[in-house]
Amino acid sequence: MPTVTRATFTGTARARNSLRVAVIADSDTRWKWGALTARRIAEGCADAELHGFLLRGRATPTARQLSEVGVEWGQPREVTGAEFLTAVERGPYDVVVLALVGGSVQALLHGMARLWPGHERRPVLVTGYVGVVYEKLADGLLLRHGADVVLANSPYDERRFTQVYEGVGADASAVTRAALPFLGGTPHTGAADAVVFAAQPSVPERRADRAYLLRRLVQHARLHPGREVVLKLRSKPGEHTTHIEELPYQRLVRDLDTPANFRLAYGHMGEVLDRTGLLVTVSSTAALESLHRGIPTAILTDLGVREPLGNHHFLGSGCLTSWDALDAGQRPQASQEWLREHGVSAHGDPYDAVRERIDALLARPVLPPVSPYYSTATATGYLPGILARHRLDETPRAEATGVRRVVREAVREAARGAYRHGVQRVAPVIRRMGEL
Repeated sequence: MPTVTRATFTGTARARNSLRVAVIADSDTRWKWGALTARRIAEGCADAELHGFLLRGRATPTARQLSEVGVEWGQPREVTGAEFLTAVERGPYDVVVLALVGGSVQALLHGMARLWPGHERRPVLVTGYVGVVYEKLADGLLLRHGADVVLANSPYDERRFTQVYEGVGADASAVTRAALPFLGGTPHTGAADAVVFAAQPSVPERRADRAYLLRRLVQHARLHPGREVVLKLRSKPGEHTTHIEELPYQRLVRDLDTPANFRLAYGHMGEVLDRTGLLVTVSSTAALESLHRGIPTAILTDLGVREPLGNHHFLGSGCLTSWDALDAGQRPQASQEWLREHGVSAHGDPYDAVRERIDALLARPVLPPVSPYYSTATATGYLPGILARHRLDETPRAEATGVRRVVREAVREAARGAYRHGVQRVAPVIRRMGEL
């Protein structure tokens, strides 16, 4: 059985006194987004049950990673896509939050379309993005089309999402403005002085670029010996997050002679930000958390302002700067207009509209069939591959029992371990050897 969190929420009165919400995620960051989104959706319910699932795959988070995302929740149940569909069918759930990569969302939407092929009682389906949407905008959005609610984290995203759906002639009514659910924490008062570099698993990708950023961070520590300088890491070697990290900074730092005021940090980003006086990154979502608190935030231009880096998202923010300027004492001042437009500073509760839409959908006697834009008619050469990768191109078989079930689970665990070892350890070595 999945871990169930039962909580009593206070706040604006809801049309429903109880709510059963299921969350499925495929990485540590998406679990954080999905679990916190579920809590925001459930606010105002006198009684809410929150059920957690993890989609089995290369980035399935470890218990340590789950403990560091800052969400008070027990261990979620690990499942395949077919097993999750069985759990949802047996539910019953009022809301299902799909905190997954786009292809997985699309596969599960088609799976649920088979579970509820007509106008009937089914859960409200919610999905969205864990942070800055700076690449694959059309592809990612169309893979999420078919959910009842597609969350946009800002007015800027709301307009872009709507334009993409309307541009292909798809229904855009699911697009609903919200905000990142983990924005919060203690406002910056100026007392904290630590300089924190928020590392990203896949940005930048090149070893030379990552080594350059690390050298400049260490150099900054030497130039300011009275200031704590922190390299904030997402995961430990061998662990995976939303993106694959082939060249972890903690391995690169071994080649450097670091000063006493330089250190590595793991753990919950919010706790690190409590001690931060300057947040430095290339394009991490941590920048939005930092800006929300009023912490001076620097988006580095040293490697260029380029779409593959994601720092182009911060054009007009007032945060783009370089290591040279930071070494000289610069503290960027963010544009308040940019912060409002990108959902970093907002008045009122940004989830009011989300709860209103969900309540309105739940109040209907039945909901329409799940109808993704991608179908065998619109994406004949694309959709079958997505469904096959998740083994949802055929009807899930009933659960086996007894000895067969034990053997099957043992084989599955062994195969999963071999797959993770290959993806996380062997493949990066082969790719690095190919670059020599």
